[in-house]
Amino acid sequence: MFGGLVENGPRQLLWHCLFMIMCLGIVIGGVQKGIERWSKILMPVLFVLLTLLFINGMLSKGAWEGLSFMFRPDFAKLTAGSVLEAMGHAFFTLSLGMAAMITYGSYLSKDEDLLAASLRVLGLDTLIALMAGLAIFSVVFSVGMEPGAGPGLVFKTIPVVFSQLPGGYFLAIFFFLLLSFAALTSNISLLEAQVAYLIDERGWSRKKATAFLAALAFVVGIPTALSYNALSDWKVIGDRVFFDSADMLASNYLLPISGLLISIYVGWFWSGSEEKEELIAGGAGWVYPTWHFLIRYVSPLAVAVVLYFKAKETGLFDWLGSLFG
Repeated sequence: MFGGLVENGPRQLLWHCLFMIMCLGIVIGGVQKGIERWSKILMPVLFVLLTLLFINGMLSKGAWEGLSFMFRPDFAKLTAGSVLEAMGHAFFTLSLGMAAMITYGSYLSKDEDLLAASLRVLGLDTLIALMAGLAIFSVVFSVGMEPGAGPGLVFKTIPVVFSQLPGGYFLAIFFFLLLSFAALTSNISLLEAQVAYLIDERGWSRKKATAFLAALAFVVGIPTALSYNALSDWKVIGDRVFFDSADMLASNYLLPISGLLISIYVGWFWSGSEEKEELIAGGAGWVYPTWHFLIRYVSPLAVAVVLYFKAKETGLFDWLGSLFG
């Protein structure tokens, strides 16, 4: 069934179009009437659904194996590639390196405690991620299946797992609703960042900016929707189709590189007094010396080292060399 879905190009384009229309409808309403209103609905529902799945996983016979799989480290598998993949995931899940946090930060009041807000976001994000992992892997182990990753885990393994559990039909509905809400809220954030740029820097109206960017996103997304059907023979990077190439470049390279450039700009070129004033206004001025040292020296160096070893490991330098002659 999954193979039939991804191999059906027209159906992929239809759902791609409907998804972008949903994002357009929410973002065009603005921050308060659109994004904030829908987030107040979607986020609590998402959390309730995840909590139900988490409780089900912890009560299943695979709970201990799920806990062991999640929290028993195997340092032999810790490579530059795995570190960069984790870093890319952290950048994506926290909306770093893609202007989303910068955009939403600009909507905060001047006296907002940035440190407290950052810690709340980080803590809740980590909690949700751990709950999701335990909810999924516990039920996977409970039916004796091996955990996978990516689309194979989500669209092949998980449906089989739920089909073997009591009430699995309803759990599967909850799970995929959860996944849909997560995708929708993530895409809203991505679209809002670009819309805000066109409004603030180019003087566009919100309707015009949102409509233009949603249409552009739809066009750019067409090769992704057709990657496993009409364009399946088009290999972009190595043996990867467009979808896998875009995913690899965005998560493993573009987001960390963007984060690297932001940290260099903020640490070395942004006025130190402005940085300090932003933190002092929110009552977190005491953290400035440590934060400034980390953003200026530690963050850029750490990201650069991991990127270098990952590129060397995957042969990216060779690919770039062949690409540019």
